[in-house]
Amino acid sequence: MKTTILFDLDGTLLDSTDAILLCFEDSYKDFGLPLPAAKKIKSFIGHPLDYMYEHLGVEKDKIWDFVDRYKFHYRKRSKTMTHFLPHAKESIIEASKFARLGVVTTKTGTYSRELLEHMGVMDYFEVLIGREDVINPKPHPEPVLKALHFMDIHYKENIWMIGDTCMDMVSAYDAGIKSIGVTCGYGTQQQLEKCSEIIENDTKSAVSYIKKIIKL
Repeated sequence: MKTTILFDLDGTLLDSTDAILLCFEDSYKDFGLPLPAAKKIKSFIGHPLDYMYEHLGVEKDKIWDFVDRYKFHYRKRSKTMTHFLPHAKESIIEASKFARLGVVTTKTGTYSRELLEHMGVMDYFEVLIGREDVINPKPHPEPVLKALHFMDIHYKENIWMIGDTCMDMVSAYDAGIKSIGVTCGYGTQQQLEKCSEIIENDTKSAVSYIKKIIKL
């Protein structure tokens, strides 16, 4: 029974903070509204865009207009303003040697695939589940369960989710799989301790932990 590892994207494998903040700035500028503080925007990164705009105070009937403007700007900037987090690419390659891999993200799946193809790692992943692929995004278990469905996996043993927020941990737990929190992203050690029994510094450490558990 081969190991399966599902990765979150932003804050787990990739650092796209600069692109995210700039696209939020542009979307507010497009509609002539004052931009919330960067710290407040960053506190919601990991959630779907519609959730972020709603909790940043955008009127409900304008949320999807803001989302559309964000996506317009993000598609132009994502490839040049997104980078691997330290050891992330190395961890993908290492994990691929002993596990089947997938991505489960709240980012738009179409743009995420384009980004990972641009960065030369999309071929390592069998599936990528993005925001538009589910009705209920993380922390709901639907994205994890959908990834496993597309990978034709009908067991729950030896399946892991690696992510940087409690949304990833809760989604994994409710889907019946194991999880590892990493502190290289947007979730703090203190936050992750509330939802994860296993916390590592980054994906390289998380992959190494899994290897030890399965005794490779």
